[in-house]
Amino acid sequence: MKIVFLEAGTLGEDMEFDRFFGLGDVAVYGHTEPEQIGERIASADAVLVNKLPMNEETLKDAGFLKYIGVTATGTNNVDFEYTRKRGITVTNVAGYSTATVAQHTFAMVLYLMEHLRYYDNYVKSGEYMKSKSFCHMDRRFGELEGKTWGIIGLGAIGRRVASIASAFGCRVVYYSTSGKNQNDSYARVDLDTLLTQSDIVSVHAPLTEKTYHMMDYEAFCKMKSSAIFINVGRGPIVDEKGLARALKKEKISAAGLDVLEKEPMDRDCPLGKFSEDDRLLITPHIAWAGVEARTRLLEELWLNLDAYIRGEARNVCL
Repeated sequence: MKIVFLEAGTLGEDMEFDRFFGLGDVAVYGHTEPEQIGERIASADAVLVNKLPMNEETLKDAGFLKYIGVTATGTNNVDFEYTRKRGITVTNVAGYSTATVAQHTFAMVLYLMEHLRYYDNYVKSGEYMKSKSFCHMDRRFGELEGKTWGIIGLGAIGRRVASIASAFGCRVVYYSTSGKNQNDSYARVDLDTLLTQSDIVSVHAPLTEKTYHMMDYEAFCKMKSSAIFINVGRGPIVDEKGLARALKKEKISAAGLDVLEKEPMDRDCPLGKFSEDDRLLITPHIAWAGVEARTRLLEELWLNLDAYIRGEARNVCL
């Protein structure tokens, strides 16, 4: 079997791929441009891919292709109508990043809530050395205890965030974007109620037609002016022009994003104008990327492919 990694670099330079060499003839490419896909997988039986499009245009000349292993949970890059027509098996990896995404969510909230960028800069700039007091409190902040934390999307990550928020003493409410999640441990509310009541709103939902631009300017206007908004779900859930406008008009207190509508960040992204503003924190899609999570991902990727080779179905996307 010929196996091709098209985007190995997205898993990190510190990851080892040796184990895959026991499954067949393996080619590892750190990065692949869309126009290079056809040539690189022309004779491949299996391709391992993260974000590159897997559709008729990119796969039409891959006559031997029988398997696509997506190195992530989301499969928006796969044209399933085409892969089913071709009889190509598609698998993905789920559950590997729950702990690290939840951790990143709280890192963002606490960074914004306690104005850590401002206070760190205050000390490093030398201003603290000039102070006549041992304490500098120009930016006010409070406690998580007693706050209402609203969660959009109560899947595995959303439930982990809810559990940690509860341990901090927060009241947790949630909105189910699919309408299917029912968890009696927390109050299920409609979206408007969640937005108006919550001190922190965090998004952990998948991208669907229903969630696309769910968080637009009107949605942000329903939130408390003191509220913090976090998106570690999918970038297009947020209308970035709407968020930029909401921040400018102080409709919300702060926002933390690990995902954007276009990644890498587009030069015309309206949020780029907030580069000196400590009310906005943007990280480059790393919430999932703790070393333990990436190690689990690679293990799951190997197990999926090994199962396929042995004729077993494991994490197959139907």
